[in-house]
Amino acid sequence: MKRAISAMLWPGLMALCVALNSLAIESARPMLYFNMIYLGLAATLFGLERLMPFERTWLADDGQIAPDLLHTLLNKGVIQAFAAAITVMGIAQAVDAEPGSLWPSRWPMAAQVVLALLIAEIGLYAAHRLAHEWRRLWRFHAVHHSVTRLWIVNTGRFHFVDTIASVALSQPLLYFAGAPKIVFLWVAAITAFIGILTHCNVDMRARPLAYIFNTPELHRWHHSRLPAEGNTNYGENLMVFDLLLRTFYFPERRPPADIGINEPMAASFVGQLRQPFTADRALPAANG
Repeated sequence: MKRAISAMLWPGLMALCVALNSLAIESARPMLYFNMIYLGLAATLFGLERLMPFERTWLADDGQIAPDLLHTLLNKGVIQAFAAAITVMGIAQAVDAEPGSLWPSRWPMAAQVVLALLIAEIGLYAAHRLAHEWRRLWRFHAVHHSVTRLWIVNTGRFHFVDTIASVALSQPLLYFAGAPKIVFLWVAAITAFIGILTHCNVDMRARPLAYIFNTPELHRWHHSRLPAEGNTNYGENLMVFDLLLRTFYFPERRPPADIGINEPMAASFVGQLRQPFTADRALPAANG
């Protein structure tokens, strides 16, 4: 019974969030209702992390709740809110002299969203892989990988430089393709839903879906301390480019519970913001 529930959780929660978001987007206040859906998902996962955790050791306090929340709200949250505001104000369409001329606006909305996810994934994959392979960017990305446990609260633990790089390499691709505002909203929502599901400490078993989507089972390998395991699975939402470029890694065995980086990281939020600018650190000897 428990195994069946674990198998149904990821697709069930994802499908529910997408269904509710379809109603939100058609409403007069799509962002308000999206936030309500996201908070509801977070609350559900918080409860599930205690009822059926993947790793019980990850339930222990790591002393990083405050920095995790501050990174989420002041770094990732503010930058993504700014990007969303640009889209809502219509600046995205102004980039193209003829808004939507390149975009297949007559396609069903589901097909348009899939296309947008694929286009955005080009930039997201490139930014993520570059953050692991280029020492200067790794300094900032290491803030995210320095966590020693995965759970919903550190989903948004990203240095602002890391977040800016990700947005800068993915959003313009959709702008120049002429994607309409509703498609931007869908991509932002799906990315948020997949992101928090990916980092949750819940026993979810959706192995076949991991060859399409970024799932918790798959992403845990990305947080391994070992380079051969951690420097893989760069996809944000979709795994198509990992499969094509041979960075997909999903062995049958259980991923390590001992995650993190093999180099020091400041304990405070301010220290974590400053460290990448002040330390000339090489890529880690072992990490993802």
